[in-house]
Amino acid sequence: MPWCVRKCPYCDFNSHQLKSATPDGSYIDALIRDFDMELPRAEGRRIGTVFFGGGTPSLFQPEDFSRLLHALRQRMAFADDVEITLEANPGTIERGRFSGYRDAGINRVSLGAQTFAPRALELLGRIHSAEDTHLAVDELRAAKLDNFNLDLMYALPEQTLEEAVQDVRIACALAPAHISYYQLTLEPGTVFHARPPKLPDEEAAWAIQTAGQALLADAGYVQYEVSAYAQPGRRCRHNLNYWLFGDYLGLGAGAHGKLSLELPQRILRTVKPKQPREYQDQVRRLDVGEGGVGAGVAIGESSFIAPADLPFEFMLNALRLNEGFSVGDYRRRTGLEMNSVAPRLADAEERGLLESREDGWRPTELGRRFLNDLQASFLA
Repeated sequence: MPWCVRKCPYCDFNSHQLKSATPDGSYIDALIRDFDMELPRAEGRRIGTVFFGGGTPSLFQPEDFSRLLHALRQRMAFADDVEITLEANPGTIERGRFSGYRDAGINRVSLGAQTFAPRALELLGRIHSAEDTHLAVDELRAAKLDNFNLDLMYALPEQTLEEAVQDVRIACALAPAHISYYQLTLEPGTVFHARPPKLPDEEAAWAIQTAGQALLADAGYVQYEVSAYAQPGRRCRHNLNYWLFGDYLGLGAGAHGKLSLELPQRILRTVKPKQPREYQDQVRRLDVGEGGVGAGVAIGESSFIAPADLPFEFMLNALRLNEGFSVGDYRRRTGLEMNSVAPRLADAEERGLLESREDGWRPTELGRRFLNDLQASFLA
């Protein structure tokens, strides 16, 4: 759901500034037709998680999500304990809206707080205030949506260690089930990349990171992935599926998907057109064309992952997890045996980047710090 009220200068996601008060409801129709086209690829499966990402999905009305989720349930079985996450920005929430989202079927929310410092919010181009975040958390709890995540960035423009630590303290005091704590990076194609702000240097950023991690641990948040910290039993199941190289359908403008059709040679990656208008036009043309919905034809581009690239594709995701992966995970997700990566595992272990566990492998503390080097060692 790729619309935002305003594009943030650090954001490299596929997001587009909203030209009207609310997104056009016809986009929901396009998502349903897109799902119909994808169904033949996912026959015999069930939906374990749904993630509404953006952009700012909370710009859509609860009624839109109710209609969409009802349509998905009519077409494919949902797990009894399905996790349905909505990304929301505090500044776009109207009071009382969260109860509507809950009634529509949303049972998890990811709130884009980013920081609680007014100066930092302004420098980041955010349109909400720290008070908005506190109000949104109150509304989440009033709606009995206690399974929520707070996004928190560090190493922000001109940020001091004391300011970063204060952000973490405030976030922990709000007691979310999950905190995403990640460093601001300057991504190509963003305003910040073209006109870089003054950021803390590498040493200062490392000090901020470690101080924040210590506070999170003291508050009971267990790090299970590079930037993910959760209370016991509250890890994000949707993202865990990504990190363990699981399958997912990508619906909507710019959405990516991955489906295992035949292992190991037939792992398909899909991507939909980035521009919302082009996306909806393609859905409409195919919907009324000769193939039509249900004919096994889908919009966008698709390609199979080369078997030689599968080890790197798997490790790129799985090595983000603190606990790493099991031998069974690797075999099941790639269709390959461990001997396909045995020399590289041994080399990474010798360099102190990996360590074996009872049934698999996990990155060491050094490996987590130099994760890019560790992942790159599995390139074909």
